[in-house]
Amino acid sequence: MIFPKNVKYLTTPRYLSGGASTGNYANFNLATYTGDDKNAVNANRALLKQHFNLPIEPKWITQTHSHICLDASSSECVGDAVVTTKKHTPCAIMTADCLPIFAANTTATKVGIAHAGWQGILNGVIESFISQFKAGDLQIHFGAAISQPNLIIDTQIYTQFINKNPKLANAFTSEDGKYQLNIYQAAQIILNNLGVKSITGGGECTFAQANKYFSYRRDGAKSGRMAHLIWLE
Repeated sequence: MIFPKNVKYLTTPRYLSGGASTGNYANFNLATYTGDDKNAVNANRALLKQHFNLPIEPKWITQTHSHICLDASSSECVGDAVVTTKKHTPCAIMTADCLPIFAANTTATKVGIAHAGWQGILNGVIESFISQFKAGDLQIHFGAAISQPNLIIDTQIYTQFINKNPKLANAFTSEDGKYQLNIYQAAQIILNNLGVKSITGGGECTFAQANKYFSYRRDGAKSGRMAHLIWLE
């Protein structure tokens, strides 16, 4: 068991029986901002609540690859991480290659989820997210993200990572003048530096597993999104 038994978490699949989206969004897209039919997305969100027996509708936020961490009870809706101490209050983010980071303290009184793509990592979303917890009293789980061979970035972005923390060089390989980022390893380096040692997950690839996950880099701008949720019972 990754988290205490009263902590519930999930990653939605790309395909779910009853999913309403079609074409490139087939069939369980949960994002309204990538060009999918909004009626289909709304039907999928209703199916999400029913199928996974959610206590209430998640608070859907507008993600901007920022460092902003919100409380689930806040009226603010723009950010890239959400935390809560309230029971029956799902925290949610959406991804299609970026790294979802689930978190719960060991007393199971606080949980959260962060959206950590390469931009968000550079902008400090992990640090902002972890500052909401006591780092030494925290369990982290990595959801599905893009794997290193499929996450190619340029020299300028590589330099930004090294300027942020020279240890992040260990999260890269280079070939033919291009850099490949292991986003799982980059996140782990930052988390370890913050005092977080208990980390699980990190073995999936959204790009390679088209039968399971949406992928922006594989499918382009008109790609669906998975949702990642965590809450306290």
